[in-house]
Amino acid sequence: MPARDIYHTAVIKALTADGWIITNDPLYLAYGGRELYIDIGAEKVTIAAERDNEKIAVEIKSFLSLSPVSDLQEAVGQYEVYRTVLQELEPTRKLYLAVPKRAYEGIFSERFGQLVINNIKINLIVFDEQTQRIIKWIN
Repeated sequence: MPARDIYHTAVIKALTADGWIITNDPLYLAYGGRELYIDIGAEKVTIAAERDNEKIAVEIKSFLSLSPVSDLQEAVGQYEVYRTVLQELEPTRKLYLAVPKRAYEGIFSERFGQLVINNIKINLIVFDEQTQRIIKWIN
């Protein structure tokens, strides 16, 4: 099993405060003889009888290296692999990339970052690592 991101606990607390129930820590996937571990699986039970439960998978990235572009390349590659396998195994579960506010206000807010996330259609959770709260959901 892979090591946890330094913001793992902060994201769990943020999701819980936002009404999500953590169902998998980590979310295990197996496909074609390979094993994958997405950081968190969660679901939110809705009151309305006509809606199904919402299920998400969350991959956390800290963006702490000296190269935000390298961090983004790694995150995007991992995100695409996870999204591809999730579409096959759990097509109703939506994948999110959780990033700290600092990273969102940095490379993700730049023209370069916007080009990447919009073209690849990355779902983001922006969290405040200090308050351990979700600032925004971007679909």
